[in-house]
Amino acid sequence: MEFKFFYHFGNFLLMLKGMFSRPENMKMYWKQFMQQCVDIGVGSFGIVFIISLFMGGVTTLQTAYQLVSPIIPKSTIAQVVRDTIILEFAPTLTCIVLAGVVGSKIASELGNMRISEQIDALEIMGINTKGYLIAPKIMAALLMIPVLVAIAGFLGIYGGKAAGELSGVLSGEQFMQGLRQEFKAYNVFFAMAKSYTFGFIIASVSAYYGYNVSGGALEIGKASTTSVVVSCVLILFMDYALTAILL
Repeated sequence: MEFKFFYHFGNFLLMLKGMFSRPENMKMYWKQFMQQCVDIGVGSFGIVFIISLFMGGVTTLQTAYQLVSPIIPKSTIAQVVRDTIILEFAPTLTCIVLAGVVGSKIASELGNMRISEQIDALEIMGINTKGYLIAPKIMAALLMIPVLVAIAGFLGIYGGKAAGELSGVLSGEQFMQGLRQEFKAYNVFFAMAKSYTFGFIIASVSAYYGYNVSGGALEIGKASTTSVVVSCVLILFMDYALTAILL
């Protein structure tokens, strides 16, 4: 097991090194980068939108259910919802979902190119396939996933406010009051730090497993599943590590 870990980790580092070993035509990179931005960002917006709204609404209702004491002002509910969404739900839950949506797509796309020998054909033409196929995906993930996390944060808080008003738990004025009190800008920096880390994990791990597929269609499915599982485990591990270091 240990040897397998070091084997994969060494290959992973060599893959990252290979992305920068030979410069290519920048127009080619730019076209691939923009295509990946559309696939990762625009393609994942729908699921992020739905998850964020309901995540905010559920957090508000559950927080209100737990804070039943008349001594605690209702604006505290909004404060708890705000910090929970910014610190944990928006970056972590969104990225775990994106590991399934984006990660499986990247792994299956590269895996299909590998078994259909498209990658071999590009290498014969003298193209650095790691740079051409993997680097734009990682760069696009580093740009678009933090944007999706920021949108998830806004939508989560809005969903919490809407749920509070619709259920009669607290008014819009009380929610806005709680939203403003004791706000720490550092929490936003922490959420962005997590989103960049998770974005890199999702794109690079999925690309690694997809790029190194060998066999047939069955192996593409296995690589796709493995990439999602490994990405989710690494996201949860780094979530704990970053929380321990930065908070």
